[in-house]
Amino acid sequence: MKAGIIKFSKPETGDFYSVLTRRVNDYFVQKNISRHANAAMIIKTIAMLAFYFIPYLLIVTATVTHPWMVILMWCLAGLGVSGIGLSVMHDANHGSYSRNPKVNALLGYSLNLLGGNVMNWKLQHNVLHHSFTNVEGFDEDIESRKVLRFSPHQPLYKHHRYQYIYAWVLYSVMTILWITMKEFRQLARWKNDGIIEAQGRTYKGIMAELIASKTFYYGYALVLPLLLSPVAWWVTLSGFILMHLISGLILAMVFQPAHVVPSSEYPLPDNQGNIENTWAIHQLLTTSNFAPTNRLLCWYVGGLNFQVEHHLFPNVCHIHYKKISSIVKDTAQEFGLPYYELPTFRSALQAHGSQLYNLGRLSPAV
Repeated sequence: MKAGIIKFSKPETGDFYSVLTRRVNDYFVQKNISRHANAAMIIKTIAMLAFYFIPYLLIVTATVTHPWMVILMWCLAGLGVSGIGLSVMHDANHGSYSRNPKVNALLGYSLNLLGGNVMNWKLQHNVLHHSFTNVEGFDEDIESRKVLRFSPHQPLYKHHRYQYIYAWVLYSVMTILWITMKEFRQLARWKNDGIIEAQGRTYKGIMAELIASKTFYYGYALVLPLLLSPVAWWVTLSGFILMHLISGLILAMVFQPAHVVPSSEYPLPDNQGNIENTWAIHQLLTTSNFAPTNRLLCWYVGGLNFQVEHHLFPNVCHIHYKKISSIVKDTAQEFGLPYYELPTFRSALQAHGSQLYNLGRLSPAV
């Protein structure tokens, strides 16, 4: 079944999402503020870019030369990679950073500077994940190719019993997979599924773009440090890998507790491709917030601890999520709908670990 066949129930007049949308729109009108980036968001953008590029420049200009200091710079760059991905690239590629599409496109291409590819990310994240959250066979964020089990509808293997332990190690290689093989495999799969053509692109065109972006990334991010830094080559290579291990783990720790926790549902379409609920209610059933009062975490992870708000309003800059969260929560409760939220980051990680444990033992659902 192709993604285009999936159909959510049609909303009725005065349904949850229409009321919620009106209230959120009224909030921005009454406050006389834009739903896009503000001054605080611009400052954050500069800070996140600096987190990555200042350590990089210190390495390639040989300003830092002691091996352990070079490793430290790579570690700081890993924080920058995650920060750019969570707080800058993510909003830009959702079109929520600026009302100007050119600004969004420019900042969105920061993903290519980090070794990823904008087109692949938009297909996986914007189209598949946001449209079909936690729907087995459609949401690629819960696909793990048998290594991990993120859905009760996936086959259960003996090694899944221990996934609550080894998953955290595998999460750290996430961005390493992105910069190497994952996106090439995605393209081949999407070509067969007809997803690329549905987006008005061609397989050859995206493949050429992908090869060019990977070549550019490896050239400036790895080859230049190998050539210009006076430390041994293995120090540079180790630092580069460590940067991605740190980034991969951080990204997984932010995104996984949002959808793979005990409160999450995993709806399946019927034989005609129909999903029982409307799209908005589906988002409430499959998404969870965490640590809403942790100001430092909210700043660093780009408001993505407010995943409920993000899934319902991906075209709103994350800088506003905390403010509109009370509107979303109150409206959900008014309509008798769930609003899942965990109080701390620690409790979110524990909940995700608990779900991994459960899924490693739960027989496949019928």
